[in-house]
Amino acid sequence: MKNLLLLIGLLLPCALFAQDRVTGFNHATRSEVLAQNGMACTSQPLATQVAVDILKNGGNAIDAAIAANATLGLMEPTGSGIGGDIFAIVWDAKTKQLYGLNGSGRSPKNISLEYFKNENIDKIPAYGPLPVSVPGCVDGWFELHERFGQMKMKDILAPAISYAENGFPVSELIAYYWGRSVQFHAKYPNVTSTYTTNGVAPKKGDVFRNTYLANTYKQLAKNGRDYFYKGELAKTTTQFIQEQGGFLSMEDMAEHHSQWVDPVSINYRGYDIWELPPNGQGITALQMLNILKGYQFSKSEYGSSRHLHLVTEAKKLAFEDRAMYYADMDMQNVPVEELLSETYAQQRRSQINNQKAGLYKAGTISNGETVYLTVADKWGNMVSLIQSNYRGMGSGMVPPEQGFMLQNRGELFSLNQDDANVLEPGKRPFHTIIPAFVTKDEKPIMSFGVMGGDFQPQGHVQIIMNIIDFGMNIQEAGDAPRFSHSGSSQPTGYRAESKGQINLETGFDDMTILGLTKKGHKVGFSPGDYGGYQAIWRDHERGIYIGASESRKDGMAAGY
Repeated sequence: MKNLLLLIGLLLPCALFAQDRVTGFNHATRSEVLAQNGMACTSQPLATQVAVDILKNGGNAIDAAIAANATLGLMEPTGSGIGGDIFAIVWDAKTKQLYGLNGSGRSPKNISLEYFKNENIDKIPAYGPLPVSVPGCVDGWFELHERFGQMKMKDILAPAISYAENGFPVSELIAYYWGRSVQFHAKYPNVTSTYTTNGVAPKKGDVFRNTYLANTYKQLAKNGRDYFYKGELAKTTTQFIQEQGGFLSMEDMAEHHSQWVDPVSINYRGYDIWELPPNGQGITALQMLNILKGYQFSKSEYGSSRHLHLVTEAKKLAFEDRAMYYADMDMQNVPVEELLSETYAQQRRSQINNQKAGLYKAGTISNGETVYLTVADKWGNMVSLIQSNYRGMGSGMVPPEQGFMLQNRGELFSLNQDDANVLEPGKRPFHTIIPAFVTKDEKPIMSFGVMGGDFQPQGHVQIIMNIIDFGMNIQEAGDAPRFSHSGSSQPTGYRAESKGQINLETGFDDMTILGLTKKGHKVGFSPGDYGGYQAIWRDHERGIYIGASESRKDGMAAGY
């Protein structure tokens, strides 16, 4: 017994010491990745390597991002695929400008509010044929490639095709979600034949092949985007959806187009933070930061009750506006400029009580499971790209022998005629997936994103504050414990987001929890709800890239 106690006494200091890194910061789980010529960060290590290989073989950041996204559609179908939508922010080294791509698809033209009323459906279902909107990912690839790419598409898609034909070992976290998704979606046609081997979903380390997707990628490489939107694949897809009781048509597919948009920004303590305008929720993060820059935070305040309280109150305010105003800007007047104005931020900030959790309504305006990746190349191009099928794998609708599932993004439409995001034919739904970018003095500084549905703008704000306010490096900024405010399902006079609770990851101390409860917050714990994060920082002075990929996902950062 004495020897055992002695051994514990000897090992205990080592165990305690192992919790902290010798270098770097306390929250980081690994070092940042440093490279001179190029960098790629994705949520799956093999996809990261595909991107780096493209860079080494003469491709630029845009080519590598498309290649990585295609590989993720194969290897991480639990959060991505060509049945979904895509958004990107590109820093073009030649013109020294940011460009935004909105690659979201629209609702079928034959769908209507009357249909749901006649069927006594008061909310668009999450699964099945009804939430299916036009998948925008493939057109987004070809738009990005036509404007900025330099390798041939057949070479860009070749690595994903090879993995789809020859197989790849499924990584740990993806295997977990894959098994759950297949079990849930197995009732729908073609799910088992596409996503299992002999009826069994792959487990960690199992080598999986998707020959259907390999063939689809080959056709895209050979025949271009029209194969997907006007050719045989479009016929197969629309016929299948209509057989299942949905509305997607050949006309809907043929008329789809992505849209180039101007990113919008606010300045946060000397850094310009960039997001895309609605129909996505990116400006929610900008609204939150605009409110928060009216407060000062010391580096030691990270994780304090004051820190979490103020971020949560800013989130509640911004999400009320999100619910009221955000929609497809081609069909709705969204007052982006006013929502992002200093005057409006001050007005919203004045409603916050520093000592008490509040309930809020939307402000008055005068005029009315996802994957993220980022790539940078030796020429200075940088890409911030996010892509998703929405709820995990998507709608459950798998066109026969095509190798992918269609998204269920149409679920996010409202069936309330008075809402900005009300369902209309040919309309883009409200979107949760948002890429982000940071510049300083008109130079690109950081490309980053955080996955996780409604959490994404909250995650963006936490990353920015971790770096700018709390002095963390980009790896620690992603690894540091996160918190998320979730809304109540029973709003009473106020939008749901003003109620609800703060969910915490492990790592916040008891004094923080006590301080939050004293301010009137309900505090809970919800593991797995805090997304995933990748980032690339550009060090102009030393001519290097710094990459980060957090431990909540299977991914990694790599460069050369």
